[in-house]
Amino acid sequence: MKALKILTLVFFAAVLIYASLDLPYRGDPGNYMHAERSMTDTPVKGSYFIQEAYNDARTPNMVTVVLGDYRSIDTFGEQVVIYAVGLITLLIFKKRRRDKE
Repeated sequence: MKALKILTLVFFAAVLIYASLDLPYRGDPGNYMHAERSMTDTPVKGSYFIQEAYNDARTPNMVTVVLGDYRSIDTFGEQVVIYAVGLITLLIFKKRRRDKE
């Protein structure tokens, strides 16, 4: 059984290494990630956010601009879910503590 686990791990490692050989090199300026126009000669959606992040929000950190300005409603919804789960977890632990006493 142990040999099967090791063989499975080696197989998945080989698949991951083979798949990573097709990835583009980091920092390659010819990489599609750096393109401002798509293959159909339309603007790439992310290029606006990269070029206008500072002008729209006057914040030098682009991640902060995207999360706090462009996606603020979505981020607020995620925070509400996280705080609700935290509150529910606290209430469950508090109830279990009372049940044990």
